[in-house]
Amino acid sequence: MAATPELETTVLKLVDDYVSRNHAARLFAKGLNEIGVGVFPVIDHITVRTLQIDPRAEEFLELGYTYAETLHYEDWYAKVYRATGYPALFVDQAYEDERGKTSIIPGWVNTFGDRTLHHIAILVQDIDQAIEASQKRGIGFAGAVIGERGEDLRQIFTVPEKVESQPFSVLELTERHNGYQGFSPPQANRLMQSTVQ
Repeated sequence: MAATPELETTVLKLVDDYVSRNHAARLFAKGLNEIGVGVFPVIDHITVRTLQIDPRAEEFLELGYTYAETLHYEDWYAKVYRATGYPALFVDQAYEDERGKTSIIPGWVNTFGDRTLHHIAILVQDIDQAIEASQKRGIGFAGAVIGERGEDLRQIFTVPEKVESQPFSVLELTERHNGYQGFSPPQANRLMQSTVQ
């Protein structure tokens, strides 16, 4: 299915809402806007947390995203959707059986809902340089970079921003090499754990 004109409006609205509520994202967006790039062209992926992936993803499927893959983790899983010219859509939920009992996703969704983004990932050329420049602007990071220099994928989350003392959103920095467009379950699980508080 081809992307509909409403897809861009929907994605941009989600991104604008997220940026308005995440300090680190606002700093990145401000700098990118000042040079005329904007944040949208450098978004690697957007992430929605939900209690039920398939019903939540339906809106995006109707607008032009298509299912790409399912990724499995210790106590949660995700489905990835793609649309040409748009950031990948990563939708995650806890397993509905006993495996999901330890997942942080249901608590987050029960607090914030599933109509907002948990995070966006900004694609950077050099993650270490991006971290250093961000830290000079007061942005803190949760843990170390996941992935070694030279690997196809390296990622890090900022320290979670809080709403009413609850961890709400993070900004992810992503460095990719060798044309790799996928997601690494071990890395994503380590990222998820880096923001548990």
